[in-house]
Amino acid sequence: MTAWQELQREAGPGAPAPGHQGPDTPWPGSWQPLGARFRTAREGVQGTNFALWAPAAEAVDLCLFDEEGRESRHPLTEQNFQTWHGFLPGVLPGTRYGYRVHGRWDPWTGARWNPAKLLLDPYARAVDGSYTTHDAVCASVRHWPEPEAADTVRDNRDSAPYVPKAVVVHDDDDWYDDQRPKTPWAETVLYELHVRGFTMRHPDIPPALRGTYAGLAHPAAIEHLTGLGVTAVELLPVHHHVSEDHLQLRGLTNYWGYNTLGFFAPHAGYSASGTRGQQVGEFKRMVRALHAAGIEVILDVVYNHTAESGVTGPALSLRGIDNGGYYRLDRSRRGYADYTGCGNTLDTRQPHTVRLITDSLRYWVTEMGVDGFRFDLAAALARGSDAVEMHHPFLGAVSQDPLLSRVKLIAEPWDVGPGGYQVGGFPPLWAEWNDKYRDTVRDFWRGARPDVRELGYRLSGSSDLYARGGRRPYASVNFVTAHDGFTLRDLVSYNGKHNEANGEQNRDGTDDNRSWNCGTEGEPAEPGTHELRVRQLRNLMTTLLLSTGVPMITAGDELGRTQGGNNNAYCQDNEVSWLDWSLLELPEWRGLHALTAQLIRLRREHPVLRQRAFFSGRAAVPGGQRDLAWFTTRGREMTEADWFAPTAAVGMLLSGTAMSERDQHGCPLTDDSFLLLLNAAERPARFTLPGEPWATRYELLVDTARGCAETAEVRDSAVVEGRSLQLLRAPCRP
Repeated sequence: MTAWQELQREAGPGAPAPGHQGPDTPWPGSWQPLGARFRTAREGVQGTNFALWAPAAEAVDLCLFDEEGRESRHPLTEQNFQTWHGFLPGVLPGTRYGYRVHGRWDPWTGARWNPAKLLLDPYARAVDGSYTTHDAVCASVRHWPEPEAADTVRDNRDSAPYVPKAVVVHDDDDWYDDQRPKTPWAETVLYELHVRGFTMRHPDIPPALRGTYAGLAHPAAIEHLTGLGVTAVELLPVHHHVSEDHLQLRGLTNYWGYNTLGFFAPHAGYSASGTRGQQVGEFKRMVRALHAAGIEVILDVVYNHTAESGVTGPALSLRGIDNGGYYRLDRSRRGYADYTGCGNTLDTRQPHTVRLITDSLRYWVTEMGVDGFRFDLAAALARGSDAVEMHHPFLGAVSQDPLLSRVKLIAEPWDVGPGGYQVGGFPPLWAEWNDKYRDTVRDFWRGARPDVRELGYRLSGSSDLYARGGRRPYASVNFVTAHDGFTLRDLVSYNGKHNEANGEQNRDGTDDNRSWNCGTEGEPAEPGTHELRVRQLRNLMTTLLLSTGVPMITAGDELGRTQGGNNNAYCQDNEVSWLDWSLLELPEWRGLHALTAQLIRLRREHPVLRQRAFFSGRAAVPGGQRDLAWFTTRGREMTEADWFAPTAAVGMLLSGTAMSERDQHGCPLTDDSFLLLLNAAERPARFTLPGEPWATRYELLVDTARGCAETAEVRDSAVVEGRSLQLLRAPCRP
């Protein structure tokens, strides 16, 4: 036995890597799977197989780094099916590596190979080290005397000291003891959160675990989620990401994480246990803990662009491997077609790019245990030559995949290119963020008074958008706020954005907030204004959780979280973005939290509040009640003229005795009926309550003018205070 074999035998596959101890020349190895895979060869020798798709490269060097950062280069001489590969004995888990890819430098045809740049393996499953802004990271000379030609002059400085390295990971988990919740879409309540921001200030999470996957797996974090009743967390990007140069130069970071570098690697900055592969196990343990609590894990994924930015951006991975094979080039072939606003767009017309994305998705499902994905700027992934195409190869690949077609798929159905707004346009299997819902509900409660038809569509599942093609109401992910934009509290406290802390002279962030500050800009406010704002928060949260579709709550909105009017806090990794758990010490925010939990419990207990099919507006049986009816304040059903008129007061009745759904045995479902009375006017409104055949009596469950209400019987009429709503229940008659 050789010395290096003895060393790797003693270390074992799970021990920290001592660095490369084997021969310098790789064995042939295998062209698949792509990436770095630690394994035992037929001869009983342990090592790692490396495989990199680089079809037009002239040569590929595998670069290994020891504990002191010294680099050793090992040419990969085998090439099959456009893939360079080799098996290197003695390379153990924890070893850091990268690639240098040789080829033509011809920017006018999109060729930007530069072996001076150390490149991250696109299939790297762990990443170690940070990205540091430096001119040497660019493939071209960034500060060339003639700026218009800067991207055409190759920079021959070594980038290795300034870029992160890939890490060899040991496969040691088969998920045999994991129980996925498999929550049906109609029963799903999403909770969008940031791993770091959710845990950084939690007083019951140990300081060493705050801001990490382990922190989110802590019982104190999970207790809040289960107490609230949400069924899934939608995590802001956890793929390994880096901060853009302009943020680093201002002393800021990309806090949200929409600047992906590694599609297979959990972000190392959220690991409490280490960054030499330990982050993979920590992420898996987090998923297990959430699953054990009945909570699904949805990842917000960014496959539309990468951290390499425009042509003068850093060469970190795909640009140096095959620029034209991964990215959409413009007609000149020198620049990029940018449909994302981030400098580049991945070219999903290319089969290998589709493979990269789908391989990544399958990896996160099978090996990391996640339950679904929310696709950032999903329209960019479905672009053909220019237009968005719903028969696109990427969408087809996902829909026919036996694994991916069974997980939750959520589209952000737009991008920044022409024709990119595609709300309602995605095919079956896909749910969508419904910004029409957001805008309509905001407009109603700020007093803009959309017509009843628009409000009615949004509250009842948006059938005008999603009833085609066999889709269901749960295709609509309803939300009032999300990570980008105002928090719920800021939505009722600010008329304009206050983003000065971002360092962009308040130019960043949308100006279309559809917010109302209740008469005073910002905080603190007079007691009367504060009370009105709290009432508006109750209105918005109650409307969201009683609407048909899938509700999404932004983490902290149930606590009254504020960002001080910053509606684009993407670079605020500080108290601006982190949840302030001390808010629960104040009675108004404890009350909002209790109301949110009460409403989620009502959804869970009453299927009429989470319909699986669209309302028909007709009776389920001849002479019976219609499944949905709309009423004026006088207690009469709305006419066609009412339907097209703006109003500040409206009643919506969901009939529990006219549901079209059946239970698992095929028997018709029945439930209580619910009457939602909304009054966005300043003055109180008296509603005459619908009598027979709709109901004989009602019970008041929620009154946002008072917060959580004790159950009280209501007869004949109800007075709904200005800018408030009431939820009444008509018990199902036996």
